[in-house]
Formats: sequence, C-alpha cells, structure tokens
Amino acid sequence: MMIHRAGDRPSHFPSSEYFTGKVRFDPVVSGDDPSPVKILSVTFEPGARTAWHTHPAGQTLHISSGTGLAGSDGQPVQVLHSGDTVWFAPGERHWHGASPDCAMTHLAVQTSVDGKTADWMEHVTDEDYNAPRAE
Repeated sequence: MMIHRAGDRPSHFPSSEYFTGKVRFDPVVSGDDPSPVKILSVTFEPGARTAWHTHPAGQTLHISSGTGLAGSDGQPVQVLHSGDTVWFAPGERHWHGASPDCAMTHLAVQTSVDGKTADWMEHVTDEDYNAPRAE
C-alpha cells in the first residue's frame, strides 16, 4: 500500500507552450510502471485553456467544479458543467478549458503509450474559443 497524503506532492504549472492563461496541475495518479494510467486534477482560471492536442489512448475528463468548454475538430464548442464526464477518442484533435468568466477543475485520465500521453499542436485561437456553443 502506498498513500500520498494531501499536500505531499507539489502543484505544477504547465508550460505556456501548451496552455493559454493560468493553469495548475495537481497529481492524483502518477502513471508509474506497471500502470500506465495517469490522473491529474487540473484547474483552469477563467479564459484559460489547452492548446489543440490528441491522446494516443484517448482521454476522459470528469468536471469536478465550475464551468468549462471543450472543442473537437468540426464540432460545436460544448459547455461543460460540474458532474459532466467527457471522452475523447484516441487521436481525436481537441481542446478544453474554463469558460470566459468561471474557473473550472477537472480530473484528466489518460494512458501512456510508449511513454507519451499527449501530442501537442497549435494554440486555440480566440475565434475558436469564442465560437458558438452547444449545450
């Protein structure tokens, strides 16, 4: 048995190369061998978001607080609320983050494939972020 006590592992602030705005990562499950599953609690301040990206084994997001947005190529931007769960298929190009005026926290669950959990692309433009929304 291994217990990680609250506050034992520091928060991380990811590179602006992959995120717009203020974002914080708090580790939940590290993805160390023999399990390739990695879980992060990710908090996005209002307006903050990921760059476009894909995951080799897909990704599940569970919204734990706030209001978020998620976009997938060719689809309307979706509004996400606390309690919602989203699945992105392997290779699905997408982004996610907070709404313009409300922070959002989600659990991000992904599996490492050959040591990699994501392939990062260009930043999400304001035009993409502010596109019409579906609920």
